[in-house]
Amino acid sequence: MITLVLGGNKSGKSDFALDLAAKEAQPTLFVATGKARDLEFREQIRLHRQSRGPELEVAEVDTGLPRRLGQAKLTFPTVVVDSLDYWLFACGEAGCEAEMVREFLEVLKGWNDGELVLVSCEAGLGPLPAGSAVRAFIRSLGALNQSVAGAADRVFLVAAGLPLLLKQG
Repeated sequence: MITLVLGGNKSGKSDFALDLAAKEAQPTLFVATGKARDLEFREQIRLHRQSRGPELEVAEVDTGLPRRLGQAKLTFPTVVVDSLDYWLFACGEAGCEAEMVREFLEVLKGWNDGELVLVSCEAGLGPLPAGSAVRAFIRSLGALNQSVAGAADRVFLVAAGLPLLLKQG
């Protein structure tokens, strides 16, 4: 089963995704896509690591998410990816966004065993960004989220820590 958990920054989407995963078969692999680019984000990553239990295996990826998921589904009955927006940003910076998104969507098509919980920021909930690069990223993230939602069995939107089921089935 594929579950997509959407929400804004600090909405509680990561905690909700981990709660969903905790109800599934163990062991669980947590795939982290965020890379610390400043001190504040480095601290956020440290706090996330500290809050996760030692039983949760963690893999950190940059652009190689499709390959890592292909490997993970052979070993882990439950996989959590947090988050697709950081991964998409890394792919854009590396100049491989279109290729990696195609590979990722192919992995989703072939995901028929185990639980996959994907976390992503919902695009476009804020004001229209003034910069063209940010607008282009928001368009790309919105398209990715829509494609993943189409492939997902369940989709949740988390706001203020409260999950809203958008799709089931």
